[in-house]
Order: sequence, then C-alpha cells, then structure tokens
Amino acid sequence: MFFNDLRNYREGIISQGFWSLQIYRFGQTRNKFRSKIFRYPIAIIHRILSKISEIFFGIYIGAHAKIGQRLIIEHFGGIIIHNNTIIGDDVIIRQGVTIGNKNLDDPTGAPIIGNRVNIGAGAKILGRITIGDDVTIGANAVVLTNVPANHLAVGVPAVLKKLEN
Repeated sequence: MFFNDLRNYREGIISQGFWSLQIYRFGQTRNKFRSKIFRYPIAIIHRILSKISEIFFGIYIGAHAKIGQRLIIEHFGGIIIHNNTIIGDDVIIRQGVTIGNKNLDDPTGAPIIGNRVNIGAGAKILGRITIGDDVTIGANAVVLTNVPANHLAVGVPAVLKKLEN
C-alpha cells in the first residue's frame, strides 16, 4: 500500500498527510501477529510515532480506525479521526476536519464514511452516522445526520442537496 498511497500525494514523500497515513498503516501491521511478543513492540512503536505525527503534523488517526485505499489528507493540521471511524476508498480530507463521536454518552459512536467522499476544510462529522458514496461535504459543515449517496452537505447544521451528475 505504501506506493499506492504515495502515487496519490501531489507533494509525494514530503507530504505530512502521507506520513501520518503510513504511521497508521504501520500500526495496522500488529494485527497480522497473534503472538504478544510481536504485537506489543509494534503497538508501542506505533503509539510513539502516532504521538509524533500528532505533535508535528497536527494529525491524529485512531489506531483502530478502518481506512480504505488511497486516502488523501490534502492539507495537514487539526485533523482528528476517531478510533472507531470507518473510511472507504478514495476519500479526500482537508485541514481542520474532525471525524468523531458526538457526545460522552456514546464514546464509540463514530461515523462510517463511504467511497469517493470529498471533505472540505474545517468540516465536523460527528456521531454514529453514515456518509454515502460520492458525497461532498462543504467547508466548515457540521454533519450530524446520515448523508445519502450523491449528496452535498453544507452549513451548520448541514443541509443536504442532491448532486446532479
């Protein structure tokens, strides 16, 4: 996946988003091992690298998130992806995006994001919701409800509009 991810970043090897994604993917390798002898050291190294990514790049990707292929973190800074988030293939995330739970009553309630979703700068996607395929979420939108496929979500709270093909 390293080279597949690398092909999608305009800045290539110097992109902070690319390296944050690689740190996340490194952490996922621990799931390939059943033995604690291998899992624990990988988990510890991943935790340290994840904290470095958070400090220097401003990007936090939860260790248990499920992320598909070709995720692009377009601009670094202020990006939070909850541990229980599921993100499909070909998703673009810009700076200042939060994908997480809505309240303390449901700490594991994180969004499921479909394929080919374009998330604008500053958008907040919160709660146990589903974002369909081919959705565009506008800059600074606050999405608190499900968004069906082929829709645009804009505003605070987000208003849905059907995208014309």
